[in-house]
Amino acid sequence: MNAVGAPNASKKKWLVFYTKSRHEKKIEAYLVKRGYEVFLPMQKVLRQWSDRKKKVEVPLFNSYIFVNETEDKISTLLQTPGMAWNIRHNDKPAVLHHYELEVIKRFLSSGLFIEHTSQQNFKSGDAVEVIDGPLKGLRGTLVRTTEGEKFSVLLESIQQNVTVTLDPIVLKHIIS
Repeated sequence: MNAVGAPNASKKKWLVFYTKSRHEKKIEAYLVKRGYEVFLPMQKVLRQWSDRKKKVEVPLFNSYIFVNETEDKISTLLQTPGMAWNIRHNDKPAVLHHYELEVIKRFLSSGLFIEHTSQQNFKSGDAVEVIDGPLKGLRGTLVRTTEGEKFSVLLESIQQNVTVTLDPIVLKHIIS
């Protein structure tokens, strides 16, 4: 236990961070240059342009980066240009466990195309709550659009919806 009484707070863990869109590689380079151990799983995918096809390397998990560091360094890491927030689970910093890290590495080394989905299965119209990030605690409705899933809140007094695109990992079902 440390002085605050939190067990293992001074032990390095693979902390999970959410980045601004398409900032993963820049953040990785920035942190590695400063001596941090960073894990940014990448995979090759075939992209189609109007005139050609090309294999490009893209992050396996859009806007996610993993940093092997102690919890007391989270506020310092959040000052990294392009870093959005620290993912939390049950009001504690989310941690990628060693076994999960090894699973990702084995999948990547297979050379096969990897798909991933959120563990929760949402349907359009589901009542949801944001569990992490700057909108934490807001309740609203999940809306499916051609652009993907969006989180919507009705402002009843003016009969207007405000809608934002969110990663389903930061949402949970509200049980009525």
